[in-house]
Amino acid sequence: MIRADEVFKIGIINKPHGVKGEVSFTFTDDIFDRVEGCDYLILLLDGILVPFFIEGYRFRSDNAALVKFEGIDTAEKARRFINVEVYFPKKYMEEQENVTSWNFFVGFRVEDIRHGDLGRIVDVDDTTVNVLFVIEKAGEEILLPAHEEFILGVDQKKKCLRVNVPEGLLE
Repeated sequence: MIRADEVFKIGIINKPHGVKGEVSFTFTDDIFDRVEGCDYLILLLDGILVPFFIEGYRFRSDNAALVKFEGIDTAEKARRFINVEVYFPKKYMEEQENVTSWNFFVGFRVEDIRHGDLGRIVDVDDTTVNVLFVIEKAGEEILLPAHEEFILGVDQKKKCLRVNVPEGLLE
C-alpha cells in the first residue's frame, strides 16, 4: 500500500482526450519527464493511492500533457479519471539535488533557528500568488510562505526543513 508521505502531488487529470484512452493532464512539476527509472504515476482514486503504468505521453504546453496509461484503452475507461489528483513517488527524487515542487516537502518537519520545531508540513496552499506551507503542530495550524530565502537547509533523509522565519511572521 502506498502511503501519503511517500508521494507528492504533481498535477491533476482534466478529461479524456480522443477515443483510445488518453487523458489530458495539467501538471505543476514535469518530474515524470526528468527522472529516469520511474515508469508509473500514482492517482488518488476514492481516497486510495493507486499506481498506473505510463504507456506513453506527449506534451501539449509548458504545463499540460496527454498521457496514455496501460490498460486504459477507451474514452469510457478514461472518464473515471476526470479531476483525479496525480502524484509522483518521492523515492525517485531522493537522488535529485534540485527539488522543483513545493509539494515535495509535504511530510517534512520544519525547524526554525529561533523558534525551534514548528511542526510538520501537511499541505501546500498554491491557490494564491504566494505559495504557503500548511504546518500542523498539536492541532494548531501555521501558514508559512514557501520562499527559498527562508530555507537554510534541507535534510531529505531525516525529512527536515531548516528555516529562518523573519521576526513577527509567526505572531
